[in-house]
Amino acid sequence: MKKIVFTEEFCQPENLFPFTLTRQVQDIRVGILTIREKWELALGLPSFDKFEEDYKDLDRSMVLDQQIGKDIVYLLHGNILPTPGLVKLVKKLKPGECISAGGKESVAYCISRSEIVDANKIKVSKVLELDEEVREICYPWDIFQLNAFAIGLDYRLLTKNRQSASLDKTSTVSGAAGLFIEKGALVKHAIINCEDGPVYIGKNALVMEGCLLRGPLSIGENAVVKMGTKIYGATTIGPSCTAGGEIKNSILFANSNKAHDGYLGDSVIGAWCNLGAGTTNSNLKNNASCVQVWTPKGEQTVGLKCGVIMGDYSRTAINTAINTGTVIGVSANVFGQGLTPKFIPSFSWGTDGIERYRYDKALEDIANWKALKGGAIAENEKIILKHIFDHY
Repeated sequence: MKKIVFTEEFCQPENLFPFTLTRQVQDIRVGILTIREKWELALGLPSFDKFEEDYKDLDRSMVLDQQIGKDIVYLLHGNILPTPGLVKLVKKLKPGECISAGGKESVAYCISRSEIVDANKIKVSKVLELDEEVREICYPWDIFQLNAFAIGLDYRLLTKNRQSASLDKTSTVSGAAGLFIEKGALVKHAIINCEDGPVYIGKNALVMEGCLLRGPLSIGENAVVKMGTKIYGATTIGPSCTAGGEIKNSILFANSNKAHDGYLGDSVIGAWCNLGAGTTNSNLKNNASCVQVWTPKGEQTVGLKCGVIMGDYSRTAINTAINTGTVIGVSANVFGQGLTPKFIPSFSWGTDGIERYRYDKALEDIANWKALKGGAIAENEKIILKHIFDHY
């Protein structure tokens, strides 16, 4: 049997704060799918996670030699996107072989138990060279900067040799070859432009009347796009998300809401988040200089545009004005006067930095929000959230 084992050893997950506080790198959504889902679909194999001696994914993680058994394993870095060329080369790998590209000596390995020397060393008998750029997610802003590229790859992967459901006659489309609608999706009285990139509408998604949609764009399974919404590419509205107002080049992971008027641009919103009515972010400084973004290792220069990076379970009050290049941690309740600070820690209560969200109250509120979408807070989530509350 063959299978995928993801490793975070060279991904530096701390650089993907706050998203890797609550998930493995490979479970980050970029494009239509998460990185894990891309690899599983491209290789047609199940995936598991190499044990990294932390608290995440306790029920999935195992020591590598226990993972392998009698199997052949493709050992992959969780932050690398699977391009067709890379997937083709991975499929050619035999045990003891690895792939290098652009100076990176360990893009992917194929191993059996006989290649494991010890916990930190693998025997390599042959190196295959990949003649293309490796696309990888190293920082949170890479997610929106690579989203157009990722949507294009995922669209081809998901729609190959498949036929789209029909678009309702009340809607209009230009570049119809780039539109794919899954069974059960409802799209009426919308204007869709696929000329600059594909538009993918997932199973049972609802696109209400008067929406203006421009690709590259993904609207996930069971997502709702409310009346009159304007979405520019490259944008991902994740599964069971609700979208409204104006959105451009942004990603909502899953089960999050930006349901009302207000602008979201060049941003990444985690899972189970809610943006209050009128919440708007700045994505460009008023002097048009490069944006500096907070990271755990100090500020980094991102480029001309960066909106908000928001961790899971965080929420904003109505009419919140989010500063350019703002980073918000996990389970923060964001409210206050004027522009937000550029960094809002996890479990913040307001933006003045004086008071902290009580842990028991935070769990109660998360449970309430999840119940609105038929979900419930899991025991493993509580363990992760308690770790974040105590250490971040």
